Amino acid sequence: MAGAWLRVLKSVPWSEVLAAAPQVANSARRLWDTVGRKGVTMPDTEFDETVAHMPLDDGIALIATQVERQDIAISQLQGQVREASKLIAELADQNAQLVAKLQAARERLTLVGFTAAGAGVLAIVALSLVLART
Repeated sequence: MAGAWLRVLKSVPWSEVLAAAPQVANSARRLWDTVGRKGVTMPDTEFDETVAHMPLDDGIALIATQVERQDIAISQLQGQVREASKLIAELADQNAQLVAKLQAARERLTLVGFTAAGAGVLAIVALSLVLART
C-alpha cells in the first residue's frame, strides 16, 4: 500500500503544483469575492399569499405559482453556489498552506540527504584511514 502511495507522490509534478498554488488560491478568492458580493434574492411573500387566494382554474394564477416556485428554487441555488464558492476558497487556502509545508519538508529532506551523504563520505574516509594504518 505504501509503495502505491510513493509511486503516486513521485509521479506528481511538484514544481508545477508549487508554481500553480498561488494562482489557484487567488482565483478561488476572486470567485468567493464575486459570488459573495451578490445578495440572495428572496421571493416576495406578499405575492405568494395573493396567489394562494386565487382559484387554481385561473391560468394566470397557475403561471404565477410556477414563477414563484422557480424564484424560490433560484434563491436556493444561489445560496448553494455561495456556500460552494466559500468552500472552494477555503480549500484553495488550505491547498496553498499544504504546498508551502510540502516545499519546506522537501527542502529539509534535501538538507538531511546532503548531510547523510557527507557523513557517509566521512565514515568511508575514516574507515579507509583506520584500515590503512593497520
